[in-house]
Amino acid sequence: MKKHLLILVTLLFVSFASNAQDATTTKADSKKDKELKEIEPDQEIVYDSFNKWSIELDFGQSKGTKPYAAGYYYSNPNTHIRFDINHFGIAGRYMISPTFGIKSHLSYDLLTDQKGSGSLPFEMQNIQLTFEGVVNTVRLFNIEEKAGRFGLLMHLGFQGSQMAPQIGINKGRKEYNGGIVVGITPQLRIFKNVSVFADFSVNSNVRQHFNWDGSFSASNNNLTGSMYTTALGLSVSFGNEKIHGDWAIIEDKKSKEMKALDERVGEMETLMNDTDKDGVPDYLDQENNSLAGVAVDTKGRMVDMNNNGVPDELEKYVNNSITNNNNSVAVSDGMLVKLINDGYIAAYFDTDKRQPTNASTDNIGFILNHLKTNPGKTVDIIGYADVLGNSEYNDKLSSDRSDNVKNILVKAGIDPSRLNIKGNGVDDSVDKTSDYARRLVRKVVFKITN
Repeated sequence: MKKHLLILVTLLFVSFASNAQDATTTKADSKKDKELKEIEPDQEIVYDSFNKWSIELDFGQSKGTKPYAAGYYYSNPNTHIRFDINHFGIAGRYMISPTFGIKSHLSYDLLTDQKGSGSLPFEMQNIQLTFEGVVNTVRLFNIEEKAGRFGLLMHLGFQGSQMAPQIGINKGRKEYNGGIVVGITPQLRIFKNVSVFADFSVNSNVRQHFNWDGSFSASNNNLTGSMYTTALGLSVSFGNEKIHGDWAIIEDKKSKEMKALDERVGEMETLMNDTDKDGVPDYLDQENNSLAGVAVDTKGRMVDMNNNGVPDELEKYVNNSITNNNNSVAVSDGMLVKLINDGYIAAYFDTDKRQPTNASTDNIGFILNHLKTNPGKTVDIIGYADVLGNSEYNDKLSSDRSDNVKNILVKAGIDPSRLNIKGNGVDDSVDKTSDYARRLVRKVVFKITN
């Protein structure tokens, strides 16, 4: 028996080493969009299927509590407390679902008197085979996401055993018994298909004629025997799937369909947002910062028929001001500066990009025209990034965006001394879960100074 157990231990640890090697092999992360890259907490993954079979190996202490003849006892709690390894077991388990399963457990126990306990010497061999139902209580109560790597199994079933005294007058005799077994098994997942566990089980024989010390009762005197087992073990599952059913979070098809439908509805609602209230949904709007009340085309761009960088309605307003007001030039110039400084004129960027979008060309041209018209003015060029990504990376990204806009203006004829760049890092004023909202903060804004 011990030889067989040694072989099983060897096979199980070979399997464990193989799983450990697979688990420590990682693939390089090749995400193209660095700005969207963020560290997520360790989360459970939803699986469609799972491994159902597992092999379990355990060892620990078994203690027969009753019956004993006079002068015999397993230990004397008043004088001697000791933990001996006298239990070895192996089990095969099949999970019908992540919640319910069945298992069979074969164990070998050698109960002896403990040295110093004061008991008369005895040695009883007990070989036991069980057939049990298993309940995964974490899945039963739907707390798997909170439990994480921790699990709790309960098992209950029938057992048959062979008792054989190894010393004394009954050596060589055997008796076969049967009864029930019940236990609880806390477990900890260390890999997707490997876990360690502790087990506490209670065995009860309904007709027992041997005492645990090896003495024999009358054949017509049916005894009720009890034995407690405390053990530690290792569980390895196998199959073609990525994870064992103990740990897989399963979604049925209807749940998946409802979740996908909710996501599509939410996406449609987001697509129909109109941030700048120009009547063009954000998903069609190429200019999400158009001025309120200014006419736009079907793509949300402020109408500029003469392509001078100034929306026609704004230009009309300025011209009317010049015609009807002696101080109109100063007033109009102040209004234009306010529009620029308030962020209505900005350059926008795609995710993780350092060059502005094509739609931002007109806005940069507006700044260019203003600086050429007002050679005594300077401008602060202030860059931003959205909230995704780490702060160090976003600080550099926002600064690069400002620098590239400056280079465009310098190449267009503006003296570099009139252009001051600044990277302001993250703009966290919008909902980071909304792709459309994040577009509004991937930008460069301008501040006119004298």
